[in-house]
Amino acid sequence: MNTTLHLQALHRNQTIHPDPATDPRGLADLLAFHGLPLNTRCAQNGCCESCTVQLDRGSLKETISGNPITHPGPLLACRAEWIPGTEIALTIPSRSLLARDAVAADDFQISVPVGNSPLFSGEFGLAVDIGTTTVVVLLAELATGRILTRASGFNQQVGLGDDVLARIGLCYKNPGMVIRLQRAICEETLAPLALEACAKASIPPERISGMAVAGNTAMLHLLFGEDPSPLGVVPFTPRFLDHRIRGAHSLGFCDFPDMPVHALPGLAAYVGADIAAGLYATGLHDSPGPALFVDVGTNGEIALLKEGRLYACATAAGPAFEGCSLSCGMRATEGAVEGIALSLDQNGQIAIHLQTIGHLPPEQSPGFCGSAYIDFLAQARAAGILMENGRFDPKHVAANPALFQDEENGRAMRLTEGEPPLRITESDLAILLQSKAAIAAGIQTLLERERLAGVPRLYLAGGFGMHLDVPHAIACGLLPGFLPSQVEVVGNTSLGGAYLAMLDRSVLKELTRLQTRTTIVELNLDPEFENRYIDNLTLA
Repeated sequence: MNTTLHLQALHRNQTIHPDPATDPRGLADLLAFHGLPLNTRCAQNGCCESCTVQLDRGSLKETISGNPITHPGPLLACRAEWIPGTEIALTIPSRSLLARDAVAADDFQISVPVGNSPLFSGEFGLAVDIGTTTVVVLLAELATGRILTRASGFNQQVGLGDDVLARIGLCYKNPGMVIRLQRAICEETLAPLALEACAKASIPPERISGMAVAGNTAMLHLLFGEDPSPLGVVPFTPRFLDHRIRGAHSLGFCDFPDMPVHALPGLAAYVGADIAAGLYATGLHDSPGPALFVDVGTNGEIALLKEGRLYACATAAGPAFEGCSLSCGMRATEGAVEGIALSLDQNGQIAIHLQTIGHLPPEQSPGFCGSAYIDFLAQARAAGILMENGRFDPKHVAANPALFQDEENGRAMRLTEGEPPLRITESDLAILLQSKAAIAAGIQTLLERERLAGVPRLYLAGGFGMHLDVPHAIACGLLPGFLPSQVEVVGNTSLGGAYLAMLDRSVLKELTRLQTRTTIVELNLDPEFENRYIDNLTLA
């Protein structure tokens, strides 16, 4: 007898019939396989509540113990498996579904002249930034450089693996996943976004002449159907870093002419074309320095310019700044809490003010995104609510008993009313401190390696950087030793670099030259990196 899953999600009903021979056994993977990806923001480690579903009837099996789950009620989909031959009814809360309305950074600052020798001939072109989480497509007029429209959304690969390492791991275990992930980025993400951009500008797809794409090394491998598995094992050797071209039809863009799709050149396995494009867009490629370029994300990429030479590294900050692995964390989507303000009155009572994306009432928000956590670290420490080690100060806990509760792994602070409340736990704080310590130690390592006490300018790139409160990022130690006046937020420079390359073919030569001018610094080989990392695991 075939398995039947009756699903209710977002006020719609859906029935699926899994095939035991081909479908994933894990419930979260099964739902993603059938077009209902969940917010598995902790990479299915069972340490958040983002993939909670309701079992209405039928039975499942616990992933780890193998014990049956037969009682109706909430459960974590990442910790349950379906049993072939059974009938199940589930309700999927809207907050557990991966949001469709991604908030992607599509603005950028350009500090170089815009050329006029397009990469391909014709009327219109597309510049693309493929991020691990979100993708942005920009449509421009090639003769003038005039930007007509933008379109953005989730990289549909997130339904198969939350981060780069997860997707590399999928390909390592099952080579057939390379084609599945390629289809997710090409046919399910890029093609619809490109058509959306064309529709907004009333430009027929057949008038598009080409596409210039920037992204990290793994994303560009998957775009072209190359196995990224070597990026996951020592010595982390990419199959390609150079500029490559493929025909659009071979990638599945069948609504467009068979136009050239250009992947921009990258610098290393974990310092990709997105960083090279950003270094060009900010003008750092043609500056004596010294200056720093920092893109804070799952892998924080950092580049130091000194006397015309570049020194670059990647540091594993982890996905915490996108809300992953945190009890109430989430990506920056509509409704997420993006800002936190804390204050104390004369009696030590804590006042809390929350700001959400789209102005949803905080009590209805599904969670906090990364910028809110940075606000909390800085303000809670400044108010004395947090001690230097990232634990809640018992004095403030005693003065505000309604806001704090003891949990299995320490205390938690409730920031909203209602059930379940949004809260920040001491376990969350420990993960955040590890992430900010990785970025800070990477910055310090490059500076000390080149015997620099500091630099006059830090360019903060990427979507996360655009939403950060820079003084709070400095105060919590994410950007150690800087003044707000020294930090310049430059936006999605990966997209900016792709736009420039599309309009001026000479940009490709400059990006290729960056490969010869850049020294990649392996942080794990630096004898002092671990000490710097440990030193940054506190709040000053």
